[in-house]
Amino acid sequence: MRIQPIVEGHAVEALPVLLRRLRNEIEAYAVDFLRPIRRKRSELVLEQPLRNAVRLALLKPECQAILIVFDGDDDCPAQLAPIVEGWAQNEAGAIPCAVVIAQREYEAWFLATLPEPHPAPETVRDAKGELADRLDGRYLPTVDQPSLSATFDMSRAYPRCRSFRKLVKAFGELVQGLGVAVPTWPPVAWVQPGHA
Repeated sequence: MRIQPIVEGHAVEALPVLLRRLRNEIEAYAVDFLRPIRRKRSELVLEQPLRNAVRLALLKPECQAILIVFDGDDDCPAQLAPIVEGWAQNEAGAIPCAVVIAQREYEAWFLATLPEPHPAPETVRDAKGELADRLDGRYLPTVDQPSLSATFDMSRAYPRCRSFRKLVKAFGELVQGLGVAVPTWPPVAWVQPGHA
């Protein structure tokens, strides 16, 4: 059972790392991930280029679900994601699709879990710059995004980042859609009152 990610930018290396961590947490070991299809953000927020990316995913016979992940920048994920997901699902037909838009930037999830976490990580417009400042000026997305995806504390990001909660929820739904029995999801330890 394989999920085809479609991603923006450097997440092409980082997202599979994070998805494997979620897979292991949910104990859905039968689920695997195809190499992400990389697109520019501008191609993910316009209908025809987005549909083209979904069609490309569907050309892979192993593709049984599609997960689209990109940064929100100044767009509201709650408004944009349903539109993009509608385009994707219409193109994909019976193949389940989910769209997750990181509030501002993917790096906000890391800011939420630093030893001194940012109090409102998803409000930071330049999360990459903020992260570099907090890491003594050293943050290169191509190098650090995969390693931080492998190590950041998901249980701390979950209550602090709404868009990370959306990723966790979407992942669980896709896994269930593939016919995998899912235990309590998200893990009880991650859930705090008001964030379920």
